[in-house]
Amino acid sequence: MERKIRENSITEGVIWKQLLAFFFPILIGTFFQQLYNTVDTIIVGQYVGKEALAAVGTTGTLINLLVGFFVGVSSGATVIISQFFGGGDWKNLSKAVHTSIALALGGGAVILVLGVLTARPSLALLGVPGEILENALLYLNVYYGGILFCMIYNVGTGVLRAIGDSRMPLYVLIVCCLVNIVLDLLFVVAFHWGVLGVALATAASQAVSALLIMLRLMLTHEAYRVELRLIRFDRGILRGVVRIGLPAGAQSVCYSLSNLVIQASINSFGTDAIASWAAIGKIDGFIWMVMGAFGISITTFVGQNFGARKYNRVKRSVKVCLAMTLGVTIGLSLALLAFMEPLLRFFTGDAQVIAIGQSFLRILAPSYFTFVFIEIFSGAIRGAGEALQPMLITVFGVCGLRILWVLLAVPLHPTMQMVAMNYPVTWTATAAVFTIYYCRMKWLERSKLAAGHSTD
Repeated sequence: MERKIRENSITEGVIWKQLLAFFFPILIGTFFQQLYNTVDTIIVGQYVGKEALAAVGTTGTLINLLVGFFVGVSSGATVIISQFFGGGDWKNLSKAVHTSIALALGGGAVILVLGVLTARPSLALLGVPGEILENALLYLNVYYGGILFCMIYNVGTGVLRAIGDSRMPLYVLIVCCLVNIVLDLLFVVAFHWGVLGVALATAASQAVSALLIMLRLMLTHEAYRVELRLIRFDRGILRGVVRIGLPAGAQSVCYSLSNLVIQASINSFGTDAIASWAAIGKIDGFIWMVMGAFGISITTFVGQNFGARKYNRVKRSVKVCLAMTLGVTIGLSLALLAFMEPLLRFFTGDAQVIAIGQSFLRILAPSYFTFVFIEIFSGAIRGAGEALQPMLITVFGVCGLRILWVLLAVPLHPTMQMVAMNYPVTWTATAAVFTIYYCRMKWLERSKLAAGHSTD
């Protein structure tokens, strides 16, 4: 078993090559994930109309509020699994895997109930215009109906990536994307089901992805194999998961709350602004997927090497990952500035919607590189098992400042451009704090003591 399970180990070898080998399947996988979300938006915008595009677009922050919290909490399991794997602790590895699956099932049930109960009042609180309210509510309810599949997929993918397998999640996402595209065309273009068709296609594709991930975990003969009879919470493991994952979940909630404030601000500018924001979210999602893939890579890389007590390799990997992420992000930002108009035209032909999107992207695109420092440094620190401090820095630096900007600065000059300015301001401030915090390296010493490692 040890020979086979060590095939996915990233505690040996050339760092940049191993990072890229782990990164590219994640990147391609998140590309397909973003692609099938983008196809939803394109088909709705082109075949149903800008009102439907706005209805689907305005639901994203609400979905992320609930889903993001539980995915954030379950990320604690990913860190623990990677550390057990790196340290060769197969017994606790198995317990952590089954605890994470139990967390997915419990979290999915809670989100279903909370989501359905709060959907309408939440949309009303956001000030969603009346002409798109019912379609937005329909999309939310169908999405929450299939939320269990989403949770199983996300947690199962986290398990596989924690043990170094970033290829299987890629294969699953490719299948999921193709299923979603086919069903989108069938339900929306052929059957004319509108927003309902898009929602059903999304839920069905997530069900397929959950099934495939579970089959992968149940059919393996390695220590991370899932057995249905063993799915339960292990108290000791759960405490560790909550210790690491709860700050990540709280951070996700704060992000979502700050984005809800932004969404409410954008909603005040009308349907054209909402539709433009929905299109922007899909376009810049391709840049976020690159940074996110590098962030997942460095978290797993640090987790395994920290578990193996290879601390110099941890530090070197962060430097390498930071340089690669900066290079790719800057290149993508320049490409976005050059091609933003034709990219926006993929989603809508409405001239006003396109103009609003261009004005927003001119401010957003040059700022993405600042978030790289936040993504890589926070991912590395979490990989070593310290989650509270990165959460506090992010909550106060990004989320808190973002809300203050929207509440205090935007009313002084109420334009979409002023809303957009919150991003470069908050990202730059938070990146500076993270850089100082990381370079002091006290987080690594605390993580060693918490894990019972020697500090020599």
